Amino acid sequence: MGGPAVDADATRAGFAVGVHGSIGGPRTPREATVFVDEVRCAAERPEGDGAATRAQGVPGGGASRGPESAVAGFDGGFGASPVDRSALRHHGDRDVRPGMLDFAVNVRGDAPPEWLLRRLAARLPELGRYPSEAEAEAVRAVVAARHGRAPEEVLLLAGAAEGFALLPRLASRLAAVIHPSFTEPELALREADVPVERVVLAPPYALAGARVPEDADLVVLGNPTNPTSVLHPRAVIESLRRPGRIVVVDEAFADAVPGEPETLAGQSYPDVLVLRSLTKTWALAGLRCGYLLGPPELLARLNHGRAHWPLGTLQLEAIAATCEPHAIAEAEASAVRIVAEREAMISRLRALGIDVYEPATGPFLLIRVPDGELLRKHLADKNIGVRRGDTFPGLGNEFLRLAVRDHAAVDRLIAAIEAVGL
Repeated sequence: MGGPAVDADATRAGFAVGVHGSIGGPRTPREATVFVDEVRCAAERPEGDGAATRAQGVPGGGASRGPESAVAGFDGGFGASPVDRSALRHHGDRDVRPGMLDFAVNVRGDAPPEWLLRRLAARLPELGRYPSEAEAEAVRAVVAARHGRAPEEVLLLAGAAEGFALLPRLASRLAAVIHPSFTEPELALREADVPVERVVLAPPYALAGARVPEDADLVVLGNPTNPTSVLHPRAVIESLRRPGRIVVVDEAFADAVPGEPETLAGQSYPDVLVLRSLTKTWALAGLRCGYLLGPPELLARLNHGRAHWPLGTLQLEAIAATCEPHAIAEAEASAVRIVAEREAMISRLRALGIDVYEPATGPFLLIRVPDGELLRKHLADKNIGVRRGDTFPGLGNEFLRLAVRDHAAVDRLIAAIEAVGL
């Protein structure tokens, strides 16, 4: 057995990228990363005419990178750009051990609320039978009503991860993935041999001005984005639409934003898919619940070939329950609390001299410290888990992601950082 699987098929015959990352000219092989910061593109361009643009993913310049040097999707030369798929598979659960104070995983709470547990427990006696198609249709109707959509615009999923795994069925010729962002969509596409081009945003990680390749027929982004906590305006996302292109918006954290001001979930577009998850707000990571919203013809392509009974009884019950009006109100109240907790947490982190990226709108923060790997290890020694940042394309090992937590948890985090130093 060798080391981690390295993907050398990231290269495609694409548009040449010049000093400022502009798109044009004859088709020549290049690294499959577009970097959206003109100054840094120029500064990081290798010497020599015709050199490919290098995307180091270290905001502010410099060469600091984590051990997964290939995670930014380049090798510093011509031709193939190796991508470390093991980095794409890394998620926050790997950064926290049982019993740790968890700042690594963006799930609110240790367990679902009591009322939801009671709803699920009441269905346990029914586990001896298969869930019926009529039951699934009823749940689709509940989800549709929650978002003002038609039932045929809803595809129920066994977690958002299943939605990403279905994306290759769209048969994209070139997928553009906006980074830094959740890595599961890119991994799913690469595993299916779909050509992927990374569009790496520079601080403050705003989508406006992103140079998405015109020939990309699939664009994937998060809103709000994990790990940057940036909320992109709906109009900017809509501007990505093109004839023959599908835009996929991961809204796994949208219900953690009060009022969901930039959501596309309630809009019917012929070319936009919106992914929603129950995992984070309802602490249902172990049950795997989510859904896609989009045009029926696209959902039919994604649904084709799925196994019978893709969702079980408890998954269907959880989706229906959390789309009811009282649950929506509870999620909104939680989102309001997150705002207050996040602002207090930002203030305390900044008081320690830590760079916190703002504006932040999600239930997590992206921070920058001199040595993220060292701080993460020191905090682990004090039984606190934080999410490493260097597995997100475009970020180096000086980045960490912190879940927003209550004041008592933040007290412990701050005390630990003060004890170990930066």
